[in-house]
Amino acid sequence: MKNSFKALGQALARAASDKKAEEIVLLDVRRQSPIIEYMLIATANSQPHLEAIEYEVSKAAKEMRRPALRRARPESALWRVLDFGGLMAHFMTEDSRRFYDLEKLYHQARPVAWEEEKAPPARRKAPQKTRRRTRS
Repeated sequence: MKNSFKALGQALARAASDKKAEEIVLLDVRRQSPIIEYMLIATANSQPHLEAIEYEVSKAAKEMRRPALRRARPESALWRVLDFGGLMAHFMTEDSRRFYDLEKLYHQARPVAWEEEKAPPARRKAPQKTRRRTRS
């Protein structure tokens, strides 16, 4: 499957968005990393929010038959990492994200669009005028 980690990253970014994760970015890190192709980074507002995002993303990956290969252990109250092989997903609190600044570390990475494009509104056909028969 061409770009299968890209498609997985896009789907998992949407799953994180569904749980109200903030500042979601999907990065193409193939130029900088010999290990992974894509990196997903998202911010959580609290530890329960962090857990909810991790759960939702894990669930979405399992539904796609692409479960995480590894999880960072022990679990942190500030940062969660899921390893999908060619994709690493990082979910962290705002303070942790600012401190570790992964985007700066991977400054040559290219952002990847992950939001589904909304289809343009369907064009409505103008009502056709019907001719009424008149009796003569």
